[in-house]
Amino acid sequence: MKKNFGAKPFIYPQPVLIVASYGEDGSVDAMNVAYGGVVNSNRIQINIGARHKSSENIRAKQAFTVSIADAKHVEAADYLGIVSGHDEPNKIEKAGLHTVKSEFVDAPVIEEFPITLECKVEEIKQYDQTLRIVAEIVNVLVDDSVLGDGDVIDTDKLEAISLAPSSHKYVKIGGDVADAFSCGNALK
Repeated sequence: MKKNFGAKPFIYPQPVLIVASYGEDGSVDAMNVAYGGVVNSNRIQINIGARHKSSENIRAKQAFTVSIADAKHVEAADYLGIVSGHDEPNKIEKAGLHTVKSEFVDAPVIEEFPITLECKVEEIKQYDQTLRIVAEIVNVLVDDSVLGDGDVIDTDKLEAISLAPSSHKYVKIGGDVADAFSCGNALK
């Protein structure tokens, strides 16, 4: 038997994405974005409130980075989501994080997160108080520490975290289940 929950964003796993941007004055801001994902092979979409500091920055610079939050930095990732850049201009430092400038876009890369997508804005649409931002992924940086054989990302090493929307818990992602686009062949 299944139970109805109504209209809820129960997508599992729901990635924990850290979006970083520069302000017009060069200041760094980052936020934890709950709603985002892949549009196609080289595009990403994020949805953020129109009044966030990051929204202002992304509109001004037309660029941002998206890092995959991991278990090792869960407190810092959560802090970036509960503290506004309007209220705390030094939230990156207070989270114990460090940044360098992206080689490909006008946005910061947070050094501690093992995977970062460097993105150029293609489209911004506003719906009520939410911005839907579609961006081209121009480069992906991956730290050697999460790579396995053949330069494949090892999910056990990565320990990416996901938000469990019904319980409001962060959970770790890891472990192989089966070979994608292959295991279903057993049913042919």
